[in-house]
Amino acid sequence: MKLNELRDNPGATKRAKRVGRGPGSGRGGTSGRGQKGQKSRSGVAIKGFEGGQMPLYQRLPKRGFVKPNRRAYAVVNLGLIQKFVDEGKIDAAAPITEEVLMKSGLVRRRRDGVRVLAKGAVTSKLDIAVTGASQAAADAVAKAGGTLKAAIGEKPKKADAAPKAAPAKAAAPASEDAAPAQEAPEESDAAEESAQEAPDAVEAESEEQKPAQ
Repeated sequence: MKLNELRDNPGATKRAKRVGRGPGSGRGGTSGRGQKGQKSRSGVAIKGFEGGQMPLYQRLPKRGFVKPNRRAYAVVNLGLIQKFVDEGKIDAAAPITEEVLMKSGLVRRRRDGVRVLAKGAVTSKLDIAVTGASQAAADAVAKAGGTLKAAIGEKPKKADAAPKAAPAKAAAPASEDAAPAQEAPEESDAAEESAQEAPDAVEAESEEQKPAQ
């Protein structure tokens, strides 16, 4: 080795940063030192300030509605599923679930579920079970001899109705033995009349005793 062949290891040295050489260099103006004052603070939108008048983004009307509890699905077309089946990445003989779609690489992120759409042609008999699917996709799979089950969109089965209670039987006519029981109200009426006469008798006795005193 000669002296003129001596070199540093790759990456051991770096070229000096040339600053202040104009905007084309990427480090012109403040030379990478940033700003002072308001521009150096976070949360300041100077470009949205219009001298105190109503800014443009507030003058424009609002359109549409964003559902707060909306769901985001990973959309898969039937044509792509058929393509992966033809390439051997998905086994058509086994049930095709969301886990199978993720392992094959057809779906990267499941999000709130997988939704199958009817774009593309299906030639294989497939058994697909996912979160959601369009009616056209279900018809296309059924036409090819397969099945497509979606957790969303299926109508819940109605619970069996409770058995109706038997109608109450009419009360049996009173027999002769029950006749004394019907006389009880008359006796109670007589007791009430005697109770009402008792205060009158007490008042009469008190009036008779007054002259004697």
